[in-house]
Amino acid sequence: MLDVKDLHVGYGRTRILHGVSFGADNAEVVAILGRNGTGKTTLMKALMGLLPSARGSIVLDGRDVSGLPTHRRAKLGVGYVPQGREIFAGATVEENLRYGLLLAGKSMRDEIPPGTFESFPWMRERLNQAAGTLSGGEQQMLAIARVLVADPKLLLLDEPTEGLAPAIIEQLRDVLLKVRAAGQHAMLLVEQNLRFALTLASRGYVMEKGQIVAEGDSSELEREEVIARHLSI
Repeated sequence: MLDVKDLHVGYGRTRILHGVSFGADNAEVVAILGRNGTGKTTLMKALMGLLPSARGSIVLDGRDVSGLPTHRRAKLGVGYVPQGREIFAGATVEENLRYGLLLAGKSMRDEIPPGTFESFPWMRERLNQAAGTLSGGEQQMLAIARVLVADPKLLLLDEPTEGLAPAIIEQLRDVLLKVRAAGQHAMLLVEQNLRFALTLASRGYVMEKGQIVAEGDSSELEREEVIARHLSI
């Protein structure tokens, strides 16, 4: 599904990622963990084509997409929920969802997949509400739903719990567990909330100073020595 090899990425002359290599299988949830400033968001932007890579390869379903622009990657099945959500606040809930259809090369007049409202039932009654008037948790769920309507092969989630209250985080976890159970999308989850990430992910990688410094299944990454060395503040 996703195979990243020796990825080097930066901003201008400043290199942020130094030879990052990892992978994710079909319908697998993989966590990318690490403290602030370790290069996790840079990695997500590089995978989506928002930052060019200086070296290395990004292969999706056997195809090297390293040189493709963002919109081509989206049409090939990469969906991105950025840190900070970036919904269209002045548009309605329905319009935001329909913008997601465009990512899949469809028309905004096409039907919103019915499964959207099974995962997010509250949206059906609030399609005409301005997205900017939703709560922070609702905006995060809208950002995820907007990407899911495009039916991506790979869903990139960058810090989805950031700024959310514990009760909302639990709701978001339940939604993503349903997405995982459907078995239709691989997910790459960047998180600092270790408990949230490892509840969803079967395995993960730990980043430090732009490199992968540890990897393992969820139980291995929960070990005290791994947390103390790489994840505690």
